[in-house]
Amino acid sequence: MRQALHRLHVATQGKGLVDITEPIRAWLGTQPIAAGLLTVFCRHTSASLLIQENADPDVRRDIEAFFEALAPEGRGRYAHEIEGPDDMPAHIRAALTQTQLSVPVESGRMLLGAWQGIYLFEHRRAPHRREIVLHLIGE
Repeated sequence: MRQALHRLHVATQGKGLVDITEPIRAWLGTQPIAAGLLTVFCRHTSASLLIQENADPDVRRDIEAFFEALAPEGRGRYAHEIEGPDDMPAHIRAALTQTQLSVPVESGRMLLGAWQGIYLFEHRRAPHRREIVLHLIGE
């Protein structure tokens, strides 16, 4: 059994879904592990991860709009406002999604579906530099 660990830094432009499939795929291609399990972990409480359709950009727009309606911003709406009006909604959105994904690997490739991509979901308005940890275990 072998393991590999990598930190992927992702610059966001504010709220929205950022496709991180290709940088993950590129790193995976450099690893000597053909079969195993890839863990993708987001080290933040106001951003999260999704596996979602990567063919039609309307899907991303609809998901983003849904989460805006589900956890709206607004002064006085939440007790936690010290970091700004977008912070608590960001925590709620992160709590409703995932900070960790598991993806099977076969023949050195992620076994994603034909229309699936891996996305970092930025929940804050301001641009951020997010750290994603990739952990691969297998043979």
